Amino acid sequence: MPYEKQPYVHFAAGSERALAHWDAIRRAFAGMEKAVVCVDCYPGADVTEIEREIAFAFEPAILIRMADLMHDQAYLDSSLKSFVTEDRVFGYMAPFQMADFFTADGLAHARETILAARQAGKSALIVGVGAALVRTDDAYLVYADMPRWEIQKRMRAGMPNLTADNPNEDILTKYKRGFFIEWRVADRWKIAIFDDVDLFIDTTIPNDPRAVDGASMRQALSHVVTRPFRVVPFFDPGVWGGQWMKKHFELPDGPPNYAWGFDCVPEENSLLIDFGDVRMEVPALNVVLRHPEALLGPKVFSRFGPEFPIRFDFLDTIGGGNLSLQVHPLTGYAHEKFGIPYTQDESYYILQAEGDAAVYLGLKDGVTKEAFFEALEKAQAGGASLVVDAFVNRWPAKKHDHFSIPAGTIHCSGAGALVLEISATPYIFTFKLWDWGRPGLDGLPRPVHAEHGRAVLREDRDTSWAVREIINCVDVLGGSGNDREERTGLHPLQFIETRRHWFTEPVIHRTEGSVHVLNLVEGDEIIVESPDNTFEPFRAGYAETFIVPAALGSYTVRPASNERPHATIRASVRI
Repeated sequence: MPYEKQPYVHFAAGSERALAHWDAIRRAFAGMEKAVVCVDCYPGADVTEIEREIAFAFEPAILIRMADLMHDQAYLDSSLKSFVTEDRVFGYMAPFQMADFFTADGLAHARETILAARQAGKSALIVGVGAALVRTDDAYLVYADMPRWEIQKRMRAGMPNLTADNPNEDILTKYKRGFFIEWRVADRWKIAIFDDVDLFIDTTIPNDPRAVDGASMRQALSHVVTRPFRVVPFFDPGVWGGQWMKKHFELPDGPPNYAWGFDCVPEENSLLIDFGDVRMEVPALNVVLRHPEALLGPKVFSRFGPEFPIRFDFLDTIGGGNLSLQVHPLTGYAHEKFGIPYTQDESYYILQAEGDAAVYLGLKDGVTKEAFFEALEKAQAGGASLVVDAFVNRWPAKKHDHFSIPAGTIHCSGAGALVLEISATPYIFTFKLWDWGRPGLDGLPRPVHAEHGRAVLREDRDTSWAVREIINCVDVLGGSGNDREERTGLHPLQFIETRRHWFTEPVIHRTEGSVHVLNLVEGDEIIVESPDNTFEPFRAGYAETFIVPAALGSYTVRPASNERPHATIRASVRI
């Protein structure tokens, strides 16, 4: 079964109300000559395109552009400064609401203008991020959504942030502003108005939108959490990237390599919903925001809120190089410095490995943190290159090895491996310590955060500790031979539990109150089924990650063929 790069969830009930292309969408505005149409947008949506097409549909007498109502750049810079910070990569989680980006006088004047238009029987169009702030009660509310991966691609092409005139700023800095400030505000606002939306528009593909009525979209998202599903993976090159994914996943030519494959990061991945003849691409985060208890489980939701706490992604160094030597912050440090409630505990599961593949993990016995950072500082100052093997353990890595990496542990994948990274979700909280003297693909020096690293690196995470605590710590929980269940980690310090099942016959899984994330790590194809037929059978191929909502309770996984043993790795939250 080939790796599916465009997985989707079918929802037939909305097929008659789904629309494709601007011609069809414009017809939805016929007869609105005296209406107020409010088009709110997620940051990154092309407001110019949206305004042009919808204004053409019903020629409004009054046009309100939300961009004209925003605070000026000097005010925004001053208000956001402490959250943006001077760091190129890291900011601080901002508490703002959508109205904070706009002037009170501007919002008030816009409301007065629209009310006057209504009283005069004139039509009005309000368009832009935050448009629903000034809508009338009877306005026709449209929401133009945008997945974060598409936003990042547009930023790379020169699109500025919502709150900054920064088209030429580097992508790391743009991403930081979106991650810590703009997307947080936009998510709060989107979920606040979600039930009122009359029409959702997918503008991911420029000049080729899709749309569906609000009720159908809300029903479709409810449907998603009643079955296993996959999000749409995305792939990105990097200075250390390899060639395995490009070949085996049949990825497009163009980039010199593919370093990352983000196979399950719902906050950034898309979700494809198939409405019969129309397939809409929406942020997978919408499912998390709308149905957190059914998706995550009540206990997981009470602990993390509407955030998906488990991430599966690929790191491809086959035909590539070493990752940067790095460490993740301890939870207290992450909360104090960046305002996040948990940290990026992770693990490396080896999906494929060449003969010389290795993982760097833990300081060597007897190495002090001070000695390591002294050598690191000299290397970064232009002295002799850091001899990593003198300080950090280099462990041979073979297929199906599992390395647990609690926060505070120095680590990186070496060349020659396809790693399935199973981790908590806080995205960018990696402190690079040594990057082997390489610039990024953009030619700029890759950011190094030695001072942050010095504050969190645990000296006691050494050779002896690694052998005892985090390398292939496999416990057989039941069965034997080709049919067995194993606990493969993670470390007790980490909140994620991973189980590996080897099987030739159907295996019963029980969610027990936590969302499950699975990947087929051995075998060609599996079939996931409901014991009581509450969802249609779901198929997954080798290396494909899929999500099982907590509300499903139980499900079975069986190999599509019994010709050889299959294996899945399953992650859940310890509760």
